[in-house]
Amino acid sequence: MDEARTIERGRLNLSWLVQLHWWAILGQFVAVIASVILGDVVLPIPSILTLLALEGIANGLLAIWSRRARITDLTIALVMLGDAVVLTILLDLTGGASNPFSTLYLVNVALAAVLLPRFWAWTLTAASLGGFGSLFIHEALTSAAHHVRFRMSPEAMLQAHLRGMWIAFAMASVFVVFFVRRVVRALSAREAELQEARALALRRERLASLATLAAGTAHELATPLSTIAVVVRELERGLLPKASDDVRRDLGLVRDQVNRCRAILDRMSGHAGAPVGEPLERIALPAWGAGALDGLPAADRVTVEIAPGAEQEAVRGPPRALGDALRGLLKNALQASGPGFQVQLRLSAGGGRVVAAVLDRGQGMTAEVRAHVGEPFFTTKVPGEGMGLGLFLTRTLVEQLGGDLRIVARSGGGTEARIDLPAAGAGENGSSA
Repeated sequence: MDEARTIERGRLNLSWLVQLHWWAILGQFVAVIASVILGDVVLPIPSILTLLALEGIANGLLAIWSRRARITDLTIALVMLGDAVVLTILLDLTGGASNPFSTLYLVNVALAAVLLPRFWAWTLTAASLGGFGSLFIHEALTSAAHHVRFRMSPEAMLQAHLRGMWIAFAMASVFVVFFVRRVVRALSAREAELQEARALALRRERLASLATLAAGTAHELATPLSTIAVVVRELERGLLPKASDDVRRDLGLVRDQVNRCRAILDRMSGHAGAPVGEPLERIALPAWGAGALDGLPAADRVTVEIAPGAEQEAVRGPPRALGDALRGLLKNALQASGPGFQVQLRLSAGGGRVVAAVLDRGQGMTAEVRAHVGEPFFTTKVPGEGMGLGLFLTRTLVEQLGGDLRIVARSGGGTEARIDLPAAGAGENGSSA
């Protein structure tokens, strides 16, 4: 995994360099055309155009090769070393060491410091210094600006040199800021991915701890709960014929609470979040929605909308767990909306994904509540109505299936809970490729 990320990072860095090369070639061409039009400086145009043509051909081949090659730090360093050599030759043809565009060496040095490890960054720095120094050596052996002839006075040459320094500084600044900001954005995105991965790992760790706790609790409480259930049945047989209404209600309450304890332990053990032993199956969207409505109290208050074309789409996962997950969202929406209000279930598909959105008519959630929603044992319900496990288990299941659960506030009031999963067809195609 780390090697794959390193190769992908190298390919991304090389693509940035390819873009920089195209901009540099364009700028060099414009500068040559400007010198020809103005006529104040006579340059070796054939040599420069030949060099620009070779740059363009090499950069095009580099762009094609980089799409399938294994890009490493050595690859990036060699390309940037080539850039330093080309810049040195170009400067020699256009004025030598006195050319104000020698500032562009700093672009190479800055990019090396950002993109490459310390060894290669210092190597590129030394190469740039060596290239710039070689211009002085070449002039000492020949003459200053020996490839160029000037048609202007010394004062005009000084003014042109100062203007060239400003243009070179502006170009170097723009290139450095542009590419450094792109690197910073890429690093920020990478950090966000790492934080999400850490959060996912933490949720899975919590789920594993919860399953262990539930298994131990179920084991410890199985015997006393069974004993209480047996005693309640014996009391019902012996007392019900002559018991008062209050006693009947109390016994029924005890029996119901025992059953509720068993249901809670069963759910904590993974009824919705860790479907141990349940096979993954292809579930059509209409069947998923119908399964979620099965056994849901007040199911008649749920309006199901299936987007055109989504009837043929499907998800792949454990049927009971996915049905329980969507049913839990619908139950929360019904409770939040209150009696008499409809809840919408919208099923849609597109781009290799399927989405199940549950929209309620409640008062909505504050930003603080949304920040904690989905955490284990976090709930806004009154005691006895929920344990704060439903959304946590649903989120864990959805993420294990490669999807995402989002809780967002609706503009018109209420809340939208959205499950986003890979379509079954997209997953099968991806696995077979």
